Amino acid sequence: MDVYQEALSYLESQHVPVVVEAETEALEEDVFQEEAVSCLLSPLHPETLDFPDTPTLCSPKEMLERRLVVLKGILETEEVYLRELEALLMPMKALRASAGTSQPVLSSRQVQTVFYQVPEIRDMHQSFYSGLKARLTEPGPGEDGEMNYTGFNLVVGDLFLKMVNQFGLYGGFIGNYVEAVEVVRKCTHSDPRFRTLAQSMMSSNGSNKTRTKYTFEALLYKPLDRVTKTTLVLHDLLNTTPEEHGDYTFLQEALRLSRSFLSGVNESSQCKREVMLSHGMRRKLMRDGFVVDVSDGERSLRHLFLYTDLLLCTRNKHATRGRQEQYRFCWYLPLAGLKLRWVADQERSPDAHLRLHTIRTKMHLLCQQLRQHANRSRGLVFAARSRKKLEQMELMLLTHSPVYTLELHSPSGKSHTLLLSSLYELEEWREVIDKLTKDNIETVPPDLLTLTSACVKLRMTQQPPLHSTHPEDEKSLCGTLSVAIHSACGLQQPASLYVCVEVDGYEFYDKQAQTHSSVHSLNPHWDQELCFQVDGAQDLRVLCVSQSDGQDNTVLGKASVKLDSKSLNKRWRRRTLYLGQVEVTLSLKYCPHPLDPPSATAQQKPIFCVPIETLCQHEGVLVPHVVRCCVEEVERRGMDEVGIYRVSGTTSDIGTLKNAFNSNLREAVTRLRSAEVNVVSGVLKLYFRELPEPLIPTKMFQSLTRTLEIQDINFRLVSMLSLLQSCPEPNRHTFLYLLHHLQRVSKKQDVNKMSLMNLATVFGPSLLRSPVVGLGHDGPAMDISQEVVVQVQVVFCYLQCNNLPEAQTSLPHDTDAEDETTHI
Repeated sequence: MDVYQEALSYLESQHVPVVVEAETEALEEDVFQEEAVSCLLSPLHPETLDFPDTPTLCSPKEMLERRLVVLKGILETEEVYLRELEALLMPMKALRASAGTSQPVLSSRQVQTVFYQVPEIRDMHQSFYSGLKARLTEPGPGEDGEMNYTGFNLVVGDLFLKMVNQFGLYGGFIGNYVEAVEVVRKCTHSDPRFRTLAQSMMSSNGSNKTRTKYTFEALLYKPLDRVTKTTLVLHDLLNTTPEEHGDYTFLQEALRLSRSFLSGVNESSQCKREVMLSHGMRRKLMRDGFVVDVSDGERSLRHLFLYTDLLLCTRNKHATRGRQEQYRFCWYLPLAGLKLRWVADQERSPDAHLRLHTIRTKMHLLCQQLRQHANRSRGLVFAARSRKKLEQMELMLLTHSPVYTLELHSPSGKSHTLLLSSLYELEEWREVIDKLTKDNIETVPPDLLTLTSACVKLRMTQQPPLHSTHPEDEKSLCGTLSVAIHSACGLQQPASLYVCVEVDGYEFYDKQAQTHSSVHSLNPHWDQELCFQVDGAQDLRVLCVSQSDGQDNTVLGKASVKLDSKSLNKRWRRRTLYLGQVEVTLSLKYCPHPLDPPSATAQQKPIFCVPIETLCQHEGVLVPHVVRCCVEEVERRGMDEVGIYRVSGTTSDIGTLKNAFNSNLREAVTRLRSAEVNVVSGVLKLYFRELPEPLIPTKMFQSLTRTLEIQDINFRLVSMLSLLQSCPEPNRHTFLYLLHHLQRVSKKQDVNKMSLMNLATVFGPSLLRSPVVGLGHDGPAMDISQEVVVQVQVVFCYLQCNNLPEAQTSLPHDTDAEDETTHI
């Protein structure tokens, strides 16, 4: 439905007679629009849009009837718009495939330019259209399959607000539009193949089976036309919605955001150009967003604007009666020569922990109350007040929870420190700034007053990223999300990596977690399970970070994964993510359940002096991380160490590492990488020695003792391996993992002087103990010297076995579907 048809529908709904001239029907119709050529020359001020006055209806019933007509019209135009977007996207796949051939129609860069943000806009409108259609076709009380005409029961405001909150996609499209049109024109004139395509693109007209003929430029203009109409449509819909209707507040906010966005469109129509730089480039806005600025130890939420040649930090001053929203200048830094340094998450002070816990607890309580009052007819005032409080608390969290530091150092000596809650977001900022600084931008001194004043219209980010401002989505996650990080590959050289995982939603609980750092390797393995308590989560972000001694950490790649409660379940689903050069394999599972209030402390459970079955169950593995990390580190740099495992490390250093493992696994592994190798081997021995129940269960001591009496060595080994199968899985796989490691150590006995017997002598007493008389054991007591002989001989016999079963380090993550792959 075009503008003309919308006008007809509107007049007919008001019982105004309309005379329509006859038109010749055709299967194909050329709808090329000349205004597509110069659409950006016309400013789109929402304040100057001529909104038609909606006639005042006599009763709420008539208002709701008019509202339903408007909604039906919106649904029809959305369907047409989606068909136009599909027509625009139809050649994208073929053009992208040809880009890799010897005779491409368009280069890969040109394909990306022409279709920039179009798939995302299509997905956004498809989601909106599906949601609106479902709401309009839901059967009402006593109506089986008919349209739901019960006006106050028909709630759609959340759908409009959700769509408008994603209008940043249109901002990217508009900023790229001129370049996209230039590519289309250039290729239309130079390549006959593209000319044929660009002048005859088709779109079906729904059920009447006719097709409409478009040009490429006409289809590229459609999103610009649509985003302008949205504000008009919202104005119409708001005027037909009674103030007491549940949609009224949502539609008011959606209209406000839409108008604000169109203010930015006007600046985009002038290409957001303010100043001509010395080498012919123009200053334009590249990115903006909310960050925390640290000055003299004080944190302040600021709106940061990144231009072609400078960073501008501003303070937002909200609109008051009689005054528009505006920005106040804080500071700016030229990009020329700017140096960046980011620091990984910092430890919070006890006071900061307590403050955050208090805010999170209040937020959780408010959310519960809002959901309880959601279906009550008189809960609108309470809901509005509670939602306002929730926004204020989220702003406090946004200010006080960030732990990632981005340091900015200018050649002039000026420096500023920014804090961000997300490493993913920090890396996005760093990538854009780094790219701009490499372009040798020469800064022209800006008119700071003019530049700051223009921020309201230039901004692409309208408000801080508050979850409470977004309507709840039924696909979002609420419960426990488990992420098992398995391995990575694709490295060009060995590196020590860790994986950082982030989720969105309400910040009642920690929203990011990291694996421990891997040993230097081309193919690092973690098999580490990270668990998140999530409420409203829709996105999962994964980053792979290289950690080097004495150097800054480097993000090697990142990816974002959409979360959908309908596709995730209690069974593991394996996925492969391509993060630039690195390929990361992980598994996801989700268990929905009501969330408990956030706890005051989230301390790690201890590792030492804990039954191995308990530890493995908590870590979701079959071989504890402390064992694997120590073994990997010894094999990396201790295989040639004379007397490895026999020579003891410093007791105080071993105790320090033990305490680190008991409090923070990731920090402990980082320390392990730089610890003296005999300290590392000492930590491993101490772990086995302090197990409440030895690795080889005490109940097996007598059976193993009798097995040693078997004279035939082959039969003896078969019997001992058979006995090993009766061990609990964590005990058996950890013992096998250790045995394989010790066999590898002994292969270098010419250098390290540690034979199989030497290693058995060291580990035997720690791995096997005789039962205590009177505690379930009625046999004769064994002399201590006899016990040591048995301990050493048992371990020695196992070490002599050349066909030991392979150890399984992690639990099998069974999947209910084939592996999925995400390319970034």
